[in-house]
Amino acid sequence: MPQKLRNLELFLLLIACFINASAVVLVQLGALGELDPTLVLLGAGLSILVISLHVVLRFVARDADPFILPIATVLNGIGIAMIYRIDIADQQGGWASAAVRQTVWSALAIFSAIVVLLVIRNHRVLFRYTYIAGLVGVLLLFLPLIPGLGQEISGARVWIRFGGFATFQPGEIAKIALAVFFAGYLVRNRDSLSMVGKKILGARFPRFRDLGPILVVWALSMSVIIFQRDLGTALLYFGLFLVMLYLATGRLSWVIIGLGLFLGGAIIASQTLNYVNGRFTNWLDALNPDVYNAKGGSFQLVQGLFGLAKGGLLGTGWGQGRPELTPVPQSDYIIASLGEELGLAGLFAILALYLLFVARGFRIGFAGQDDFGKLLAVGLAFVVALQCFIVIGGVTRVIPLTGLTTPFLAAGGSSLVANWIIAALLLRLSDTVRNQPRLVV
Repeated sequence: MPQKLRNLELFLLLIACFINASAVVLVQLGALGELDPTLVLLGAGLSILVISLHVVLRFVARDADPFILPIATVLNGIGIAMIYRIDIADQQGGWASAAVRQTVWSALAIFSAIVVLLVIRNHRVLFRYTYIAGLVGVLLLFLPLIPGLGQEISGARVWIRFGGFATFQPGEIAKIALAVFFAGYLVRNRDSLSMVGKKILGARFPRFRDLGPILVVWALSMSVIIFQRDLGTALLYFGLFLVMLYLATGRLSWVIIGLGLFLGGAIIASQTLNYVNGRFTNWLDALNPDVYNAKGGSFQLVQGLFGLAKGGLLGTGWGQGRPELTPVPQSDYIIASLGEELGLAGLFAILALYLLFVARGFRIGFAGQDDFGKLLAVGLAFVVALQCFIVIGGVTRVIPLTGLTTPFLAAGGSSLVANWIIAALLLRLSDTVRNQPRLVV
């Protein structure tokens, strides 16, 4: 059975590498009319590294899920192809281009995934470091607030700078540490959070003294909005905790309380913070000329919608659109860029890949025998799902726009490293949750 899983993974991985190479070639033919071997060779090197990860799985995680690695690979490759397309439109080439940087970061991210698989041989080891993971997560989250280290980009202070030339977003790694902390904490304290309280309208609500954890995470999320001006990250962390809390306790009352707290905080922030108020104004009145032409207005949002509309059902084709007309099309708006050149059909294919990735993560969690592994797997898969919803919902004007990156696709080294580590942890979980005894605390 393990041999069949790995053979299936290898077959899918070869298909993923072929899709990625074809995407780069089609971009070159569509935008340049000729082939440039530079990025093709870099992509070949990346494929070799991915195959190396597959070989590592054959030795250290033979029962791992066979779909996660190919899905992550094809999403990563499509993102590189789209970033390369935008580089061509912006007349950026050479080794300093965004596509080359993304390829280098991809290599570092895949190498990080290999290290995680080699170091963590059993996910239950992470349970011992529950509170250390929580402390690391909080420190990473607020690291950009340190004077001289943090850097403000596009109004949000979520970056740190290394050596004056490289930036990194520690909050991307913090979400993994916090997922480990939430899983461990909820396993230890599940009884007090799920069994005690009064029934109101058929739902059992917790005692006031048991509200401490959710209030602490809510305050943490609100501080991210206030001090770092990052609405998307705040929603991501709070949503992650809320879902894991519901999964651990099975109490709908926690969801009601959590949604009430976040909605109340968002309403207050929209009335008191100009940054949040601007996001809501751009969302609700995007086509108003005054809002559209204002500094920090809805120009980016509307341009993205125009790009999606131009793509139609089948898209303009690789290299045939004008994604560069939308600000930051390679990061925040890579979904709009892909929608323009691949059309609605292409976006549906990408969304189907995300859906399958998340579904495999949920399957890994629910198939496990220990509660910590179950919570951790579902939490890691859900954080990818929620991040996709926040980003794609903002681009399509379903919710207010935030500055999060689309997992695996968008330009950004910190996001790539974090998401490949999530993929590695899910692979490790899928290998070890089977035949494990129930965790007793």
